[in-house]
Amino acid sequence: MKSPLQAMRELLEDDTRYKFEAYQFIRESLQYAHEHMSLPDVAHASESSDTPSPPSPKHVTGQQLCEACRQYALDQYGFMAKTVLASWGICSTSDLGELVYNLIRIEQMRKSDTDRREDFNDVYSFDDAFEPEFEFAPRDDD
Repeated sequence: MKSPLQAMRELLEDDTRYKFEAYQFIRESLQYAHEHMSLPDVAHASESSDTPSPPSPKHVTGQQLCEACRQYALDQYGFMAKTVLASWGICSTSDLGELVYNLIRIEQMRKSDTDRREDFNDVYSFDDAFEPEFEFAPRDDD
């Protein structure tokens, strides 16, 4: 059985599109989603009764993870977010999906039965998602 470190080394050799930092970013964004986003609790009904079992860790959908990635990147890198992500090979939400499914393949992330790779396609445009939003404060004219 491969160690997680060996699996990651092999992944980086097999798929050279993304830098190690891109995979770190995905993991940190998932943590950000759990800590900073309102996610519904996932409760599973027991097979033998109608009583739900205790909630499992909150599941993050592909779309929610994309939004967490956007928010986390802006929080960490500000106006340079798009440039930083591009330097790691991340240029679209589809890239985020590729990274996630690569991590799933090497058993460093899990997916539910309802998750699909396509959940990450065209969630938002990187050209628009990282544009600065300026708010103009009213000017005090003395």
